[in-house]
Amino acid sequence: MSVKDLAYLALADGTLFPGRPLGACGRRTGEAVFNTSMTGYQEILTDPSYCRQIVIMTAPQIGNTGLNDEDDESERIWAAGFVVRRASLSVSSWRATGSLHDGLAAQNIVGITDVDTRSLVRHLREGGAQHGAIVSDGGGAEEALALARSAPDINRMDLVGEVSCAAPYAWTAAADAAWYPGVALPAVSGAAGPHVVVYDFGVKRNTLRLLVSRGCRVTVVPARTTAEAALALGPDGVLLSNGPGDPATLGDIVTEIGRLLGRVPVFGICLGHQLLGTALGGRTYKLKFGHRGGNQPVKGPEPHVAISSQNHGYALDGADLAPDVAVTHLSLNDGSVEGIRSESRRCFSVQYHPEAAPGPHDAAGLFDTFVATVVGGATSEL
Repeated sequence: MSVKDLAYLALADGTLFPGRPLGACGRRTGEAVFNTSMTGYQEILTDPSYCRQIVIMTAPQIGNTGLNDEDDESERIWAAGFVVRRASLSVSSWRATGSLHDGLAAQNIVGITDVDTRSLVRHLREGGAQHGAIVSDGGGAEEALALARSAPDINRMDLVGEVSCAAPYAWTAAADAAWYPGVALPAVSGAAGPHVVVYDFGVKRNTLRLLVSRGCRVTVVPARTTAEAALALGPDGVLLSNGPGDPATLGDIVTEIGRLLGRVPVFGICLGHQLLGTALGGRTYKLKFGHRGGNQPVKGPEPHVAISSQNHGYALDGADLAPDVAVTHLSLNDGSVEGIRSESRRCFSVQYHPEAAPGPHDAAGLFDTFVATVVGGATSEL
């Protein structure tokens, strides 16, 4: 095997994993995290919440369904790098328009295959998520290790500023009913429906689709839109989206969220949940290795349990939440806060991803709850 056929994933603690190049050849750094989903790698790659992260898939073979033109959750791949045990050599889906390898290469995304991902994930579970580097351009192991040790700390970066839209825009596409068998999606009413303003912290397209499918008129606004500017658009409700980075660095956004509370119904998802919780008196903390995958069990409200899609490295500590805020959902894996609500302020949020792209549809009803709240219902329906 020649040097050009070798690639390395190095971690900041000095651990090294050899493999072979996948996608573009080059050098990339980022926070190494793992995702336990069995499917949905295209949605994962294009989720803005993975901005500047090296994503490791735990499923043993990735790429067998290729890439297609419909499943992107944003306009591009946001993951800094991609790590798999075995990249499929063939594409076996009628929907595919290209291979995983070619799609990564076309967007200059550096990946690595033939990695012992079982050992790698066990290492991250024991030691915690950490920064790393992929070198697949012919560089050696020592170069990869040096790059990993000098990698910039993405937790100090304004990642939301990187992924958010530059200007407001309207979203009009609805979800494809074929993906929701047995679920009667409401008829799209467009201009006649409630107006929802979505704060784009790294929003996924399926969140917007599911709002439109429930008859909402949707306007997406940049992350640092002031409360007054958002309210000037005449929203019936506000959704705070998912997104990347440390919520503790986003105090200016938390201030604006606080100015929305009590004036309009608010629904937060993932980072939006953490920011809403902070505005309601809570604080956040970094998880050891995060929750990322489409098989995460969540309990709540009693006695219900849902299998959820998740992607986050931080969590909300509910100890200091305001007296009018209730914790509604908990992780069955580690007991962390997965949902909150305040009936008096007509707001609620969940840590997981009810838009489920990818993932199970157990929590899709939260969009119905939000729309009911927007048109005059109560969050006690959670």
